Amino acid sequence: MHPAASAEPAGVVVGEDGEARCWWADSAPEYRDYHDTEWGFPVADDRRLFEKLSLEGFQAGLSWLTILRKREAFRRAFAGFDYVQVARFDEDDVSRLLADAGIVRHRGKIEAVINNARCAVELVADQGSLARLVWSFEPRVHQPDLDRGALLSTTAESRALAGELKRRGWRFVGPTTVYAFMQAMGLVNDHLTGCHVRGAAQAAREAFSLP
Repeated sequence: MHPAASAEPAGVVVGEDGEARCWWADSAPEYRDYHDTEWGFPVADDRRLFEKLSLEGFQAGLSWLTILRKREAFRRAFAGFDYVQVARFDEDDVSRLLADAGIVRHRGKIEAVINNARCAVELVADQGSLARLVWSFEPRVHQPDLDRGALLSTTAESRALAGELKRRGWRFVGPTTVYAFMQAMGLVNDHLTGCHVRGAAQAAREAFSLP
């Protein structure tokens, strides 16, 4: 029997270290570290926001674990997700990326990241920062208690943000992709009730200054 069988209906499991986590975080060491130190903690750094939007686009049709394990290779391939540099990529760079076995070699997704970098440059010139636009779509109502059955795949805010990005020319930014981005970047706290990280993520959100 799983050591946290009694908690499973709520989606919380207890790992070998005795810590209760959201169910998905217990399936691989990479997930555990990502869940405990990154997922759900608020981010205002434009490069990190651009990286996450890019990687969420690459994840389409794949697991996040696949992308997470390739993240360092993606960072090397895309200039650390410095969108100003990526915006200058040309067809030679596309060919280079298509030959890079360390990343997901999908022409449409690669070209989307380059396109989105150019859109990010324009957005920052218009809004001052990518973070300012993204955080303007933060939900104003947050659930005090959350179990697995209450998790959503899209929200009104993710649909609105996806729509705004698409209006500005971004690609691979559908509402589901954008909601996963919002969960990861701390715009919502979707750590489940009983997860040992939920309180830390909430405290970080409360201390966070909107960009």
